[in-house]
Amino acid sequence: MHLVTREVVEALPDLARVEIGLLHLFIRHTSASLALNENASPDVRTDLEGWLSRAVPDGDPAFHHRLEGPDDMPAHVKAVLVGPSLSLPVTRGRLDLGTWQGVYLCEHRDAGGQRTLTATLWGEA
Repeated sequence: MHLVTREVVEALPDLARVEIGLLHLFIRHTSASLALNENASPDVRTDLEGWLSRAVPDGDPAFHHRLEGPDDMPAHVKAVLVGPSLSLPVTRGRLDLGTWQGVYLCEHRDAGGQRTLTATLWGEA
């Protein structure tokens, strides 16, 4: 679980010009996901990752798809559960998130590699 709010905002210089709008984020991978959750305590990230790992354990013998290892199919299931996209409000040039909300990139593979997001920003200047 990687808190990526700052990286997302820094990658979007046009965000500052949007008075009211919407930012849509989409992760272009099938074994990672995006989430919005509490951004203050690192324990939240640890607990979320732990819960997902217990709910969908690596190496589960019920899964047939294991082409890339024991975390392959569990990563796909976790990505389906969490989801590939977020739509976030923009107000006065900033993400209009709650005080304790942050954007998470959820990596569900042990060695997932580089991940890419598509960001679509629209609104009124």
